[in-house]
Amino acid sequence: MASKVSLKGKRKAGKGSKGPEERSACKCFKEWSTWAMKKAKVITHYGFIPLIITIGMNSEPKPQLYQLLSPV
Repeated sequence: MASKVSLKGKRKAGKGSKGPEERSACKCFKEWSTWAMKKAKVITHYGFIPLIITIGMNSEPKPQLYQLLSPV
């Protein structure tokens, strides 16, 4: 039988290498921030126009909804 060769290289611990806890915390933070930014993008995309309409409805003088939505 032929022996299998492992393709994984050995990593040397250098001067600035981080421990496994720091790497996992950094990776967790990156995953969380990516997830949060994706959710914020969706919320902003679908919530911007309703926010503008709500602010317009609460201003003085109080316009009707069709006045807010009409281009004139």
